Amino acid sequence: MFSRAFHGRREQDPALPPGQYLTEDFPVLSAGPTPPVSTGDWSFTVTTESGERHAWTWADLMALPAEEPTVDIHCVTRWSKFGTTWRGVSLDVLLEDVETAADYVLVHSHGGYTTNLPLEDVLDGKAWLAFEFEGEPLEPVHGGPVRLLVPHLYFWKSAKWISGLQLMHDDQPGFWEELGYHNYGDPWREQRYDGD
Repeated sequence: MFSRAFHGRREQDPALPPGQYLTEDFPVLSAGPTPPVSTGDWSFTVTTESGERHAWTWADLMALPAEEPTVDIHCVTRWSKFGTTWRGVSLDVLLEDVETAADYVLVHSHGGYTTNLPLEDVLDGKAWLAFEFEGEPLEPVHGGPVRLLVPHLYFWKSAKWISGLQLMHDDQPGFWEELGYHNYGDPWREQRYDGD
């Protein structure tokens, strides 16, 4: 005998990582207030492990070849959104002429947020500096004018309001990682918290 509310076990969509649910919305979650960053003030800097700096202005970024990846995104708070379309510049383009022997990158954002990644996770078509979402300029609450997009990891790794990358030989935890979140954040392995 079954209760009226029982409809059997639902099949999980194989494109949905474990523990996630689908949403049509784009929830806004931030570690602090939205910093006021205009395209006129925005700049992006890559600093190598030797201290060499490479910098781009908004105009520089707009002059680079852009791509339009369509990707699924997964938040550590358990929502996922399928088929999101972005416009941005691949980090492969930005790092093409940067000489480095680094293995890690610490991402810096306006407002002081940081997150860490293995360098290999932002290369080979895996990451972009995104400035449009669904054909419109990226809204400030979603990280505009430019955010990092690393869709194969939980979305806290796709830092909003990005201002630079620090290339390093050794890994250094970022904001959420220091507060107990997983150091890597693979949604398919449910790496939400330290120890997962």
